[in-house]
Amino acid sequence: MKKLIFLAVIMLLTSCGEKKETPKPIEWDQEKSTKMNKDLAEEEKIQIKLFLAQHSDWKVEETGTGLQYYIYENGTGAQAQVGQLAEVEMTIKLLDGKEVYKTAADEVEEFMIDKSEVESGVHEGIKKMKVGDKAKLIIPSHLAHGLIGDFNKIPPLSVLVVDIHLIALN
Repeated sequence: MKKLIFLAVIMLLTSCGEKKETPKPIEWDQEKSTKMNKDLAEEEKIQIKLFLAQHSDWKVEETGTGLQYYIYENGTGAQAQVGQLAEVEMTIKLLDGKEVYKTAADEVEEFMIDKSEVESGVHEGIKKMKVGDKAKLIIPSHLAHGLIGDFNKIPPLSVLVVDIHLIALN
Protein backbone atom coordinates (compact mmCIF):
# COMPACT_ATOMS: atom_id res chain seq x y z
CA MET A 1 0.00 0.00 0.00
CA LYS A 2 2.86 2.38 0.85
CA LYS A 3 4.34 1.77 -2.59
CA LEU A 4 1.05 2.62 -4.24
CA ILE A 5 0.70 5.88 -2.31
CA PHE A 6 4.32 6.76 -3.06
CA LEU A 7 3.77 6.18 -6.81
CA ALA A 8 0.58 8.27 -6.72
CA VAL A 9 2.39 11.19 -5.05
CA ILE A 10 5.26 11.00 -7.56
CA MET A 11 2.83 10.96 -10.48
CA LEU A 12 0.92 13.90 -9.03
CA LEU A 13 4.09 15.97 -8.54
CA THR A 14 5.48 15.27 -11.99
CA SER A 15 2.21 15.96 -13.76
CA CYS A 16 1.82 19.40 -12.15
CA GLY A 17 5.06 20.80 -13.57
CA GLU A 18 5.20 23.06 -16.59
CA LYS A 19 5.45 21.32 -19.86
CA LYS A 20 8.46 22.44 -21.82
CA GLU A 21 7.99 22.82 -25.50
CA THR A 22 10.63 21.22 -27.60
CA PRO A 23 12.18 23.72 -29.99
CA LYS A 24 11.15 23.43 -33.58
CA PRO A 25 13.93 22.33 -35.88
CA ILE A 26 15.40 25.08 -38.01
CA GLU A 27 14.09 24.87 -41.52
CA TRP A 28 17.09 25.35 -43.79
CA ASP A 29 17.44 24.90 -47.49
CA GLN A 30 19.77 25.80 -50.30
CA GLU A 31 17.90 29.03 -51.03
CA LYS A 32 18.36 30.28 -47.44
CA SER A 33 22.01 29.25 -47.49
CA THR A 34 22.61 31.09 -50.77
CA LYS A 35 20.90 34.21 -49.42
CA MET A 36 22.98 34.12 -46.24
CA ASN A 37 26.20 33.80 -48.25
CA LYS A 38 25.20 36.69 -50.54
CA ASP A 39 24.35 38.86 -47.52
CA LEU A 40 27.70 38.07 -45.88
CA ALA A 41 29.55 38.85 -49.11
CA GLU A 42 27.72 42.19 -49.47
CA GLU A 43 28.52 43.10 -45.87
CA GLU A 44 32.21 42.32 -46.48
CA LYS A 45 32.22 44.43 -49.64
CA ILE A 46 30.95 47.36 -47.59
CA GLN A 47 33.62 46.80 -44.92
CA ILE A 48 36.34 46.66 -47.59
CA LYS A 49 35.00 49.77 -49.31
CA LEU A 50 35.06 51.69 -46.01
CA PHE A 51 38.59 50.44 -45.31
CA LEU A 52 39.81 51.52 -48.74
CA ALA A 53 38.17 54.93 -48.30
CA GLN A 54 40.59 55.40 -45.39
CA HIS A 55 43.48 54.36 -47.67
CA SER A 56 42.60 56.40 -50.74
CA ASP A 57 46.26 56.57 -51.79
CA TRP A 58 46.26 52.81 -52.47
CA LYS A 59 45.81 52.14 -56.18
CA VAL A 60 44.04 48.80 -55.83
CA GLU A 61 42.97 46.45 -58.56
CA GLU A 62 40.27 43.83 -58.05
CA THR A 63 40.23 40.31 -59.42
CA GLY A 64 37.12 38.34 -60.35
CA THR A 65 37.20 36.52 -57.00
CA GLY A 66 37.07 39.73 -54.97
CA LEU A 67 40.76 39.88 -54.05
CA GLN A 68 42.04 43.45 -54.11
CA TYR A 69 45.74 44.13 -54.46
CA TYR A 70 48.07 47.10 -54.66
CA ILE A 71 51.70 46.70 -55.71
CA TYR A 72 53.32 49.67 -54.00
CA GLU A 73 56.95 48.85 -54.76
CA ASN A 74 57.99 47.31 -58.08
CA GLY A 75 60.65 44.65 -58.28
CA THR A 76 62.69 43.71 -61.31
CA GLY A 77 62.66 39.93 -61.03
CA ALA A 78 60.72 37.14 -62.67
CA GLN A 79 56.91 36.84 -62.57
CA ALA A 80 55.62 34.30 -60.02
CA GLN A 81 54.25 31.08 -61.53
CA VAL A 82 52.19 28.15 -60.25
CA GLY A 83 54.35 25.43 -58.68
CA GLN A 84 57.29 27.66 -57.81
CA LEU A 85 58.59 27.91 -54.27
CA ALA A 86 58.00 31.47 -53.11
CA GLU A 87 60.08 33.04 -50.37
CA VAL A 88 58.22 35.92 -48.76
CA GLU A 89 58.05 38.20 -45.78
CA MET A 90 54.53 39.11 -44.75
CA THR A 91 52.42 40.73 -42.10
CA ILE A 92 48.77 39.75 -41.75
CA LYS A 93 46.30 42.13 -40.12
CA LEU A 94 42.56 42.33 -39.64
CA LEU A 95 40.66 45.28 -41.10
CA ASP A 96 40.74 47.00 -37.71
CA GLY A 97 44.56 47.02 -37.88
CA LYS A 98 45.14 44.25 -35.35
CA GLU A 99 48.25 42.30 -36.35
CA VAL A 100 47.66 38.54 -36.22
CA TYR A 101 50.78 37.13 -37.89
CA LYS A 102 54.17 38.43 -38.97
CA THR A 103 57.24 36.81 -40.45
CA ALA A 104 59.98 36.74 -37.84
CA ALA A 105 62.83 39.22 -38.31
CA ASP A 106 65.65 37.92 -40.53
CA GLU A 107 63.51 34.98 -41.67
CA VAL A 108 61.37 34.18 -44.71
CA GLU A 109 58.30 32.07 -45.18
CA GLU A 110 58.25 29.54 -47.99
CA PHE A 111 55.32 28.00 -49.79
CA MET A 112 54.61 26.36 -53.13
CA ILE A 113 52.38 28.60 -55.22
CA ASP A 114 48.92 26.99 -55.53
CA LYS A 115 50.14 23.85 -53.78
CA SER A 116 50.20 24.65 -50.05
CA GLU A 117 48.03 25.49 -47.05
CA VAL A 118 48.53 29.26 -47.33
CA GLU A 119 45.32 31.27 -47.78
CA SER A 120 44.07 31.02 -51.36
CA GLY A 121 43.97 34.82 -51.54
CA VAL A 122 47.73 34.93 -50.90
CA HIS A 123 48.29 32.42 -53.71
CA GLU A 124 46.18 34.51 -56.06
CA GLY A 125 47.94 37.72 -55.06
CA ILE A 126 51.47 36.32 -55.32
CA LYS A 127 50.78 35.29 -58.94
CA LYS A 128 50.29 39.00 -59.73
CA MET A 129 53.78 39.79 -58.40
CA LYS A 130 57.40 39.72 -59.58
CA VAL A 131 60.45 39.07 -57.43
CA GLY A 132 61.15 42.23 -55.45
CA ASP A 133 57.55 43.47 -55.51
CA LYS A 134 55.90 44.63 -52.30
CA ALA A 135 52.13 44.54 -52.24
CA LYS A 136 49.06 44.98 -50.07
CA LEU A 137 46.42 42.29 -50.47
CA ILE A 138 42.88 42.76 -49.19
CA ILE A 139 41.58 39.22 -48.92
CA PRO A 140 37.84 38.58 -48.41
CA SER A 141 37.04 35.86 -45.88
CA HIS A 142 36.05 33.33 -48.56
CA LEU A 143 39.66 33.51 -49.86
CA ALA A 144 41.11 33.43 -46.34
CA HIS A 145 39.76 31.39 -43.43
CA GLY A 146 36.04 31.64 -44.18
CA LEU A 147 33.29 30.73 -41.75
CA ILE A 148 35.55 29.15 -39.13
CA GLY A 149 38.62 31.38 -38.87
CA ASP A 150 41.90 29.69 -38.05
CA PHE A 151 40.99 28.52 -34.51
CA ASN A 152 43.87 30.67 -33.24
CA LYS A 153 44.17 34.36 -34.04
CA ILE A 154 41.85 34.95 -37.01
CA PRO A 155 38.14 35.11 -36.14
CA PRO A 156 35.46 33.65 -38.43
CA LEU A 157 34.44 35.76 -41.44
CA SER A 158 37.51 38.00 -41.24
CA VAL A 159 38.79 40.07 -44.12
CA LEU A 160 42.60 40.08 -44.07
CA VAL A 161 45.05 42.78 -45.06
CA VAL A 162 48.35 41.20 -46.04
CA ASP A 163 51.50 43.23 -46.60
CA ILE A 164 53.75 40.91 -48.61
CA HIS A 165 57.24 41.15 -50.09
CA LEU A 166 58.20 38.54 -52.70
CA ILE A 167 61.88 37.95 -52.04
CA ALA A 168 62.69 34.98 -54.27
CA LEU A 169 61.29 32.22 -56.47
CA ASN A 170 62.79 28.76 -56.89
